Amino acid sequence: MTQISVNIMGQAYTLACKEGEETALRQAVAYLDGKMCSIRDGGKVRGNDRIAVMAALGMAAEMLSARAPDGPMSGLTMAEVKQEITTMHEALDKALGPQEALF
Repeated sequence: MTQISVNIMGQAYTLACKEGEETALRQAVAYLDGKMCSIRDGGKVRGNDRIAVMAALGMAAEMLSARAPDGPMSGLTMAEVKQEITTMHEALDKALGPQEALF
């Protein structure tokens, strides 16, 4: 196992991966960082945990759309998939909103 140091939204992390997989892990980190920074910079979501959930949902929808051509997102255009993701984000904001007052 190899350890690499990365930054996600300015936070340092040390991650372990198998020998030879460092480049792939760095690419995954860069992709995640880009998604999370985009959500953060949009200004609608606060809190790193909520930003991470939103990024994960978006990435999961992308993956499911690509992997299952006959799945729940089949036949949708990319704009429609993005609208579905936006709808999920809004539902999460509504559900998680009351928790903001706890912190």
